[in-house]
Amino acid sequence: MRLEVVNTGTELLLGQVVNTHVAYFGDQLLPLGIRIQRQSTIPDGDAIGELLKEVFPRTDVVLITGGLGPTSDDVTREVIAELLGRELRLDESLVEHIRKIFARYNRVMPESNARQAMVPDGAVVLDNPFGTAPGLYFPAEAGQHPHLFILPGPPRELKPMFQAEVLPRLKAMVEGTGRVTTFRNFRVIGVGESQLAEVLEPNLLEIGGMEIGYCARLGEVDVRVIGPTDRLDLAEALVRQHFPDQLINSDGRSLEETLVGLLTERKLWLATAESCTGGMIACKVTDVPGSSAVFRQGYVTYANEAKTELLGVPEAMLAEHGAVSEPVAQAMAEGALQRAGTDYAVAVTGIAGPGGGTPSKPVGTVYIAVACRNQETFVKRYQFAAERLGFKERTTRMAMELVRRRILGLDPNA
Repeated sequence: MRLEVVNTGTELLLGQVVNTHVAYFGDQLLPLGIRIQRQSTIPDGDAIGELLKEVFPRTDVVLITGGLGPTSDDVTREVIAELLGRELRLDESLVEHIRKIFARYNRVMPESNARQAMVPDGAVVLDNPFGTAPGLYFPAEAGQHPHLFILPGPPRELKPMFQAEVLPRLKAMVEGTGRVTTFRNFRVIGVGESQLAEVLEPNLLEIGGMEIGYCARLGEVDVRVIGPTDRLDLAEALVRQHFPDQLINSDGRSLEETLVGLLTERKLWLATAESCTGGMIACKVTDVPGSSAVFRQGYVTYANEAKTELLGVPEAMLAEHGAVSEPVAQAMAEGALQRAGTDYAVAVTGIAGPGGGTPSKPVGTVYIAVACRNQETFVKRYQFAAERLGFKERTTRMAMELVRRRILGLDPNA
């Protein structure tokens, strides 16, 4: 199935708003075996009409975002209605829906919002429970236009509408073709992209009948395979054979999602003690829905005094070994474990740079410790060559990965 995305919005081209729609669509469509063939971003106004004339002959589905608001620059529905030769008619039920949204906030609906209730003939209205702009769907008409989905621009409105109204229709279209393919995204940590490809690719190519791709991130690589389910089963067995400890999951979930899921399954509690990451570990974990069931407390002990007051790190230890040291990392983790009363605690202390390094502890040095009940605390020194934010990201990922490995009983040194 050929699918294109058209994003409208002058603010996207001025750099005032980051366009996240394509990344979201791509992530949601891939499990259906659908890939975006092309993406276009155009300013508000009549430009969409000329662009769609080019798009219609070469695609099966078009996802259009933006331009459904009440102001003069929101003309997507009007331009498309004219392009398709459809009359616009006021839908009184939509007007009432919009009035109720304003009433919810003790406001009176401006008359300009009524234009959002104008519906072209033949369009299916897509419900928008989170905003005043309903979406529109035009089923394909042979020789005239492909399937058209017109969605509001704000992500808080677009994403729920896409999940409820668009994905089910696209899934039905794919199943109707009888050519269903799917994908798996093997997320591997601690192995370089070239090493992964060298080990896996000859065997994956031997399986055949799949599309293979790689995506490298800080400390992680995604191995993406698209094809029939039986081939993907063979590919997964291969990845698990060669990288059993490094494979986080086969569905593309993030490391933090995987960790929270693991803690939840085992009914375990986690605490964090952070210095050089400044709370990033706690932030990543608590970004995951449901983390309140597993994350109890986080300590950001940037200054030495905080390490002593909040975590009980002895002043003499700090004076003898320095804040960035194995004994201090261990004391931070064990202090967090005891004071938060959790099953696991992870601590980090390091030198993020660009200054502060020494010959024995250069910039990028970090000690990570994982403490858990009834086990010896694990501590290890790492050296991450990256700018300040990259260092914090890599430290955060390694901290979460070490907790994952300790929970699963895997070798943390692997």
